[in-house]
Amino acid sequence: MFNTQSIQEMQQQTTAFLASVNKETIDVAAIEALRNVLRFHEYRYYVANDSLIDDTKYDQLFKLLERTEQQHPELEVPKDSPTQRVGSNLNDGFANVQHLVPMLSLDNSYNAEDLQDFDRKAREASGLDEIEYCVEPKFDGASISLIYENDILTRGATRGDGVAGDDITTNIKQIRSIPLSAPFSTYGIEQIEIRGEVIMSKGNFDKYNESLVAQGLQPVANPRNTAAGSLRIKDPKEVLRRNLDAFLYNISYHTESRHVPELDTHSGALQLLWDCGLRSPSKEKKVVKGIQGVIDYVLDFEQQRDALPYEIDGMVVKVNNIELQDRLGMTSHHPRWAIAFKFKARQATTKLIGVEYQVGRTGAVTPVAKLQPVALGGVTVGSISIHNEEYIKEKDLQIGDAVLIERAGDVIPQIVKSLPELRNGTEQHIIFPKTCPVCKSELYKEEGEAVWRCINIECEAQVVEKMAHFVSKDAMDIKSFGEANVRKFYDMKLLKDIPNIYTLNFDEIGKLEGFGQKSIDNLKAAIEASKQQPLHRLIYGLGIRFVGETTAKTLANATESIFDFKDKSEEDLQQLEDVGIKVAKSIHHFFSNEQNIEMLHELERLGLQLKNTKRQIVASGGLAGQTFLFTGTLAKYKRSEVEAMAEAQGGVIVSGVSAKLNYLVVGEDAGSKLEKAKKINTIKIISEDEFLSLINSN
Repeated sequence: MFNTQSIQEMQQQTTAFLASVNKETIDVAAIEALRNVLRFHEYRYYVANDSLIDDTKYDQLFKLLERTEQQHPELEVPKDSPTQRVGSNLNDGFANVQHLVPMLSLDNSYNAEDLQDFDRKAREASGLDEIEYCVEPKFDGASISLIYENDILTRGATRGDGVAGDDITTNIKQIRSIPLSAPFSTYGIEQIEIRGEVIMSKGNFDKYNESLVAQGLQPVANPRNTAAGSLRIKDPKEVLRRNLDAFLYNISYHTESRHVPELDTHSGALQLLWDCGLRSPSKEKKVVKGIQGVIDYVLDFEQQRDALPYEIDGMVVKVNNIELQDRLGMTSHHPRWAIAFKFKARQATTKLIGVEYQVGRTGAVTPVAKLQPVALGGVTVGSISIHNEEYIKEKDLQIGDAVLIERAGDVIPQIVKSLPELRNGTEQHIIFPKTCPVCKSELYKEEGEAVWRCINIECEAQVVEKMAHFVSKDAMDIKSFGEANVRKFYDMKLLKDIPNIYTLNFDEIGKLEGFGQKSIDNLKAAIEASKQQPLHRLIYGLGIRFVGETTAKTLANATESIFDFKDKSEEDLQQLEDVGIKVAKSIHHFFSNEQNIEMLHELERLGLQLKNTKRQIVASGGLAGQTFLFTGTLAKYKRSEVEAMAEAQGGVIVSGVSAKLNYLVVGEDAGSKLEKAKKINTIKIISEDEFLSLINSN
């Protein structure tokens, strides 16, 4: 973007402007030159990664430009002025905008055989003996789409559902490796849509976490989630403070007044983006003839991933010739000319230094391995669930062992195996407790299960966990309560069980630090409002083992009163949709317990809704009896909202994929449910937009 001569000129102008930083303003005629100097240094720092001045000097030049523009309101400030990145207002919301070309997903491969199969299909479809590929890193971040018109950045959007995404232009402007203007017109390009990935570098991620800890806040888990979450922050100044970065790796659409040779190949397009000042992977990519060269390169690059300043989770292999890409075309899901090669799960070796035991709300005792903290895939791992006693025996784990750990899918850490060959005799066998680590009651293991449980219903750990679950958002949704307050009130003897939530002594709570009159009033109102929650929320809030939100709705829709379940057999319960032998046994066990029935009567006396007053069987609804399951991240609605839409027309929400499922509604990053559904021909797999059309048509 800046040749050697222009670099020298920029340096000379930089020196001249730095000599003027103590002046109130500069001559109006020099404003555009100062803007260009700042654009140059943004490019050097954020794109070329080769800064020529320090941050202090850049800030001095920026403030000089800001003062000059403010003191000359008669002059129009161009949209690509460096001062126009940060707006003064908060984002009110994010409008939904259509992509010029749909953003499809990539097909995945995990080994050399997958890549060879991809190559075979491409050669057969093209009639060529050998294909030239462009191979580049697969960045682990959040996908974006940019539009430049007449050299000016006019829009930035999230991927969304691939057809449309959220307009995040203001937040995109806070990413300094994305220029506000780029000289595409020198190539005769008037409009261009570019795809890329917003990331947070490892260094900036560490600095951000340090700043959170300094504020007494919890550090965030990984760079990918932090980058993705940052794009939807309302305050653009906060986005700027997070120092995000972006790689732009594909030109999806462009209008040109003449032929642009660089756009004949994907590698040429990457170079064009780089030459126009955008950070493309033109330095990291490699053009390779034949699939064996591709395989060699991706396997070699995998060994270098830890040395990179940013996270990647694989490599992307693309047919390099654009005309051939067009001939190969695409499916409804992915292009036939590109494939992602996913790296193996990240692994590291550390030491098992102890085991702690946690008791959940169902009484399950879960061992947690305490490890010497180790960096793994962008996060520091110090604890890993080791599930149960049988898992410990199967993995042959001992305290003091060296263990190999990995993050499955680069997300969930787990122990792969112990390394007994490194033992020195100081290791200790892990003895699973025979009594509850909290209440000391004897543990019980049901036949056919691997989990030991505390069956003392008065066990403090279970009582607290059950109350925290009861007040949670997806259950009774008692705002201002939360797990922290449940524990605090329990420890201070102000709260002992679920019915006690509705008889709290607010005079005593008002004496606690942090509970003023407004807090008390809010909590009172939230508790009172929860009494009118529909029956399915109450059933879910009771924490019956194996009963999730979907099954709770099934139970609520099947009865007039919660007390009806007291008289139902396991066989009766199994007649309900989604209720199998195990679930029916758990429900029957709960309603056979007299203490539980007495608790329900107490809740009824306190004014809670235990009858299904809103029960409606929409037999005549357009979707009556049709079953639905939602998977992945939806772009336009929350999952609870679309489930309610389906139910309002007589649809039934189920919890898993089976031959009984009619519709699987797929959002972004759909996982195993989608793969399973593809194997069942009777299931209709539809997008969120297709679901909404189905709702509207009925």
